[in-house]
Amino acid sequence: MFVLVNLKTYPCDPVAVAEAVRDVNETTDARLAVAPPTAHIERVAETGAETWAQHVDPIEHGSNTGHTLAEHVADAGAVGTLINHSEQRLKLADIDGAVQAAKRAELETVVCANNPAQIGAAAALGPDAVAVEPPELIGTGTPVSQADPDVVEDAVDAAASVDADVSVLCGAGISTGDDVVAAGDLGSEGVLLASGVAKADDPTAALKDLVAPL
Repeated sequence: MFVLVNLKTYPCDPVAVAEAVRDVNETTDARLAVAPPTAHIERVAETGAETWAQHVDPIEHGSNTGHTLAEHVADAGAVGTLINHSEQRLKLADIDGAVQAAKRAELETVVCANNPAQIGAAAALGPDAVAVEPPELIGTGTPVSQADPDVVEDAVDAAASVDADVSVLCGAGISTGDDVVAAGDLGSEGVLLASGVAKADDPTAALKDLVAPL
């Protein structure tokens, strides 16, 4: 099971969370990673935690002021990137461009989408994984696996019908180990979460709870 913790721009200590991710990762068969804000990627990667970017743009080297270049986040220590998160939406052509940019920089990719139809379209672009995240459940503490389990199962089917090699992650509202198990039971190969760890008083305890049932 892949557990990817997105720190967004929450007022947490990204290095402390990364250290928790690193330490808990050593105690479980699950794979844990953290996606800090771009400015903190290098510091987070130096902890030894698997580090991801939150976004890359569909660009190459050149005149791109204010954009995020895939090669730059890779140079900083990231090994993968989210693309098209609900809080950083892209047009389909730009999702494709961002996936290609990430591949060029040898970054693993997870493309986020709202529903099974979008999951199928995202899977057709050749990412390593897709994540189904109904935006109305993000940050609510109510997991999609509980609120609408059909969305997860249908997303798994949609991705498989397009490209069986594309993994499906479950996002939105994940906060406990039971949520992770439920996502796996519905066919998900991992989870994408944020506030359950980033806002926790004790990130290590929160992460241990997430992986305990695995």
